[in-house]
Amino acid sequence: MVKTTDVLYYAVHVGELRSIIQWQTWHQAVHERRPDQEAPSLTICFEFLDKTSRSFSAVIQELHPELLVPIALFYLILRGLDTIEDDMTISLEEKTPLLRDFHNYVEKEGWNYAGSGPTEKDRELLVQFQNVTEEFRKVKPAYREIIKDITLKMGNGMADFCQNVEHNIDVVNTIKDYDLYCHYVAGLVGNGLTRLFVESGLANPVLLDRPHLQESMGLFLQKTNIIRDIKEDLDDKRRFWPKEIWSKYVNNFEDLCKPENREAALNCSSEMVLNSLNHADQCLFYLAGLKEQSVFNFAAIPQSMAIATLELVFRNPKMFEKNIKITKGEACRIMMQSTQNLKLVCEVFREFTRKIHKKNTPRDPNFLKISIACGKIEQFIETIYPSQDPKSIIQEPAAPIDPTSKEAKDQAAAAESKSDLVYMLIAVFGTLFLISCIMFGVAYAFGARFDVAFSELTRGKLSKPTDAGAAQSIIHKYDRGEL
Repeated sequence: MVKTTDVLYYAVHVGELRSIIQWQTWHQAVHERRPDQEAPSLTICFEFLDKTSRSFSAVIQELHPELLVPIALFYLILRGLDTIEDDMTISLEEKTPLLRDFHNYVEKEGWNYAGSGPTEKDRELLVQFQNVTEEFRKVKPAYREIIKDITLKMGNGMADFCQNVEHNIDVVNTIKDYDLYCHYVAGLVGNGLTRLFVESGLANPVLLDRPHLQESMGLFLQKTNIIRDIKEDLDDKRRFWPKEIWSKYVNNFEDLCKPENREAALNCSSEMVLNSLNHADQCLFYLAGLKEQSVFNFAAIPQSMAIATLELVFRNPKMFEKNIKITKGEACRIMMQSTQNLKLVCEVFREFTRKIHKKNTPRDPNFLKISIACGKIEQFIETIYPSQDPKSIIQEPAAPIDPTSKEAKDQAAAAESKSDLVYMLIAVFGTLFLISCIMFGVAYAFGARFDVAFSELTRGKLSKPTDAGAAQSIIHKYDRGEL
């Protein structure tokens, strides 16, 4: 059902409404999923994909057929792992072995888990996890090994994190801790996806030799989400911002949401944004290595959304009051641009980087560093796609021409010819105008009624009757004795 607030919003923001209509009308998937050819268990997997993430589900279901099922199952497996890790109703004694052995359960026939809390939002996925394991066993062995390897590493990282939390150890104390946490929950995903892309032949193998690019793809998304979700995480008594950063501005993490600390909180958030921005140019570098359009769309859309989200939260006090997101209209516009080519994705990054730079203020202690980070992104884009602004091109003055040379004489003759042509046209049209005036004057002097002619002409154009209508009018006048 359409909300009244949405109607009012899009009545004012017509451009965003236009983007939504364009996306719904003109967007065409590179590849389309074939539900009629799927096994019942696979159909159930895609239903869970829709329930757990509508945004990722849409781009996954447009992937190349070679990667459609492996990546869909990869997502559901990691979602199941994450559900166990987030569930506070599961004891540490039960949770730890579940996380560490989850990579073995993913291909165990009939395995599922019903021990999650009744209010856990993705509980049903684990209850019916046998559908995932059934389809996972059908996937190519090379893809299965990649997914299992990432699941093993992530499960162990999550288990270590849970144990530290249980023993009140500050797991995100330094920026190094922050990067390590983001590595386990997102950087490993970037590594696994890259291996799947290359194994399928749809990405440049050189990406495997640049693990920092794979890492940046995951970290840029995860860090942006952590910044945006500060209020939600605080309400759930969770903290992912590193103490090394927030302790510069407030004494306690919870103080960031207090109105009296608003300026300090904004300065703290800007340093968090700065930390995330440092990955942006490497994400663009990574996207250049993707060969196939659907794979490019799958990777590019989240990155474009991330840079737009960073601009939204940058020095935005509302992020400490509620969970904020970019509007649907803005999201559709970004998706339209991000599903074309790398050049347009770079334009999206350039647009929002400039907006961040414009919002930057000298009052912020991170002002200079943020300006440098924004400049670094623009410089990287400029090296790939140099701008062709004529105003920015400085032309050297032409050398003086010798007036006695043949070139100078030819230029003078050409200029004289153009001047003669202009004078000739003026003379011809002036003569015609003068003759017309004399002819109309003579006709008027001999009694020509131009007013009557104009009136008849106008009446004929405005109310010219049809032949049948004219005949009928004459008959009626004759009957009334008017003729």
